[in-house]
Amino acid sequence: MGLRIATWNINGVKARLESLLRWLSEEKPDIVVLQEIKTVDEGFPRLEIEALGYNVETHGQKSWNGVAILSLLPFDEVCRGLPGDDSDEQARLIEGVFSVEAGAIRVCNIYLPNGNPVDTEKFPYKLSWMRRLESYVEQRLRLEEPFVLVGDFNLIPEPIDAHNPEGWWGDALYRPESLERFRTLKNLGLTDALRSVTDEPTYTFWDFQAGAWRRNAGIRIDHLLLSPQAADRLENVVVHKDVRGWDKPSDHVPVEGEFTF
Repeated sequence: MGLRIATWNINGVKARLESLLRWLSEEKPDIVVLQEIKTVDEGFPRLEIEALGYNVETHGQKSWNGVAILSLLPFDEVCRGLPGDDSDEQARLIEGVFSVEAGAIRVCNIYLPNGNPVDTEKFPYKLSWMRRLESYVEQRLRLEEPFVLVGDFNLIPEPIDAHNPEGWWGDALYRPESLERFRTLKNLGLTDALRSVTDEPTYTFWDFQAGAWRRNAGIRIDHLLLSPQAADRLENVVVHKDVRGWDKPSDHVPVEGEFTF
């Protein structure tokens, strides 16, 4: 069976609901993970999305953050929150397990902290969150099953992933400490899905400011990282760039991995 898994930082699900419903109706991906839903669980527009055939699981938070998984497949299991710090109340991780013909697939949706400004507590929080994520992923990889770590990583992996890399250098998204943690994460045995199918400059985010979209001054910060068992099943990666040109867009666009199971 073919399985399409997409990630989209929706930047406020209520503000983008019309675009979300349109995209789901037109594309019909099997599993969609959303970041920055910016609502408590009770406020999520569940009924409208369920009407399209999707099962919905959320890990929300008032006004900020929040993640969700929408799936045409039933959920076998759902986990919420990143272990390792009981004082961390930010809703940034939700994981679902789904049955497929070849067994099961585990999809972990993250909204990794931005980390800016770097001279505030936000940057150490980002690095600490990434260390906790490394421990979490290490445990998941021991299961030796198809595992997809997907979402808004707030990380620019390489110079090719920014229209103007020099302009971003020193930002929390693109500085030595952040990149070191990202390399450590990948070196656990994860494959960058998009880079496994293309070496072309490809962006997933265009700022609302300074005509970034018009100038194609984008960056790539939305990623699918795959366990070996998931990487073996990857067929293609599609960046739905056209969605950025819709009315009232998010500053991110959907990124989709196509798998065969």
